[in-house]
Amino acid sequence: MASSKVKTLLIYKYLKDFSDESNPLSTTDLISLLEKDGVKCERKSIYADVQTLNSIGFDIVSTKSPKRGFFMGTRKFELPEVRLLTDAVSSAGFITPDKTKVLLEKLETLVSKNQANELVSQVYIDSNAKCDNEEIYYVIDFLHEAILNKKMVKFSYKRRNIDKENHKSYTEKTFKVSPYALIWKNDHYYLVCNNAKYDNLMNLRLDRIRRICMLDEPARDVSEVSDYDGSFNVADYSSQMFNMFSGEKGQVKLLCHLDLREEIMDRFGSKIPLKAIDLDHFETTINAAISEGLVSWIMNFGDRIKVTEPAELAEKVRIRAEKISNLYKG
Repeated sequence: MASSKVKTLLIYKYLKDFSDESNPLSTTDLISLLEKDGVKCERKSIYADVQTLNSIGFDIVSTKSPKRGFFMGTRKFELPEVRLLTDAVSSAGFITPDKTKVLLEKLETLVSKNQANELVSQVYIDSNAKCDNEEIYYVIDFLHEAILNKKMVKFSYKRRNIDKENHKSYTEKTFKVSPYALIWKNDHYYLVCNNAKYDNLMNLRLDRIRRICMLDEPARDVSEVSDYDGSFNVADYSSQMFNMFSGEKGQVKLLCHLDLREEIMDRFGSKIPLKAIDLDHFETTINAAISEGLVSWIMNFGDRIKVTEPAELAEKVRIRAEKISNLYKG
């Protein structure tokens, strides 16, 4: 015969696993589940167990409609929150298909089994968009430790080759870097770091990192390789990167068509200054890294954005547009 404490814990487990607002468990259901686990009890003791669970902070709700019974009123993660997490995990390109499945199974335990079944039916995993680096968890954990301890790391960086015969092959390059931050952006996970050979910041994709090891050498202070003094500002750095291309930071003045105001605010925040120029255009100034990534972002909008400053960036956009035009001539 199980003790009353074990019975109370079992009832909590059943309610956590099987109940929700649409699927309450009746006293008959709970008695039946207890019997399967070798525990016999009277109906009135179920109410006492539910009262005990509520008294120590669990939100067990009693309902009479549409079905009489009990269910978990609140959970650490609500269904919409778990749905957001499952969508993020399933779409994250840097998580391998196998690790995606394992992580989704763990997320499903945060809701009832009925809710988990609903989640599973709505989740699609595109294996073609997933990486094949099973070391990814190890790499993430290792880099977090190196960043906290301010140590340099060394690793191999793997990239796919392209040849006329379409043979699948790869090249690997060894990097020795000072790591500063990990950033999830554009569906990829990046390491922001400094290559020991240079005096600037660079971004490397975590799914391409192999055979990582921590060195005894201290990492270079971020102030030596950037304009950040004391500590690295992840939010500021991320906001200025386009497609995670690094480059020299500066102010960029843009002349935009009026119908782009929502897209500009979505990208740079609602506090960005928007100055009306005429009935169809506005002007704004952003802080950004002058890079090929920024050029590509500007080109996405065609003739609806014009760079007015700096002249260097305007010339880069003009040259890119001219090359595209020449590609389609004749």
